[in-house]
Amino acid sequence: MQYPSFFDRVESIVLQDPLSACLGVFEKGVIQIDYLDVVKLAGHSCPTVAGAFLMARKGLKALYGDALPVRGEVIVEMQQSIGEGVCGVIANVLSFITGATDKGGFHGLAGQFDRRNLLSFDNEIATLVRLTRKDTGQMVSLHYDSSFVPADPQMSTLFSKVLSGKATPEEASQFGKLWQDRVQAILCDYAEDARLISVQ
Repeated sequence: MQYPSFFDRVESIVLQDPLSACLGVFEKGVIQIDYLDVVKLAGHSCPTVAGAFLMARKGLKALYGDALPVRGEVIVEMQQSIGEGVCGVIANVLSFITGATDKGGFHGLAGQFDRRNLLSFDNEIATLVRLTRKDTGQMVSLHYDSSFVPADPQMSTLFSKVLSGKATPEEASQFGKLWQDRVQAILCDYAEDARLISVQ
């Protein structure tokens, strides 16, 4: 399987997953989630998927510091409705990473590891996302804006051609490269830029 090499340069998210520890899945329940994993989940790599990954990484670091975040113990609140804009894409990535689900998640075992009702939408919050630790109640609010990250001027024209089916194979390939170049800039060059993700 071939994919852009910069995927492997993106810092992973490492968590402790009590459910997987209980069921003997990962040793001591330690699980590593890479950017490639969320790309497989989403089916594509784009600024939205990149932003969701970075929000999860920054938000969990803010909540847990040097300790491993606990999967299944984080409440995820989305400001928008599930069908609004890219809210659903972001929520899917955050759900995958944190283990938080709405009504359709894992029911738990003997009252433990219940992951339902940890993900919600249409919340009256000031930012795009809010994460809360179930054990301490500590919260972190997150907002993502990649609009200032430059895109190659050719992208707009090439995108129109690709969507209309008029692009040559060479143009389609060039568009894909330029698209991923911008994602790479977000994940590798601007990841620590305070303008990209605000953490409150």
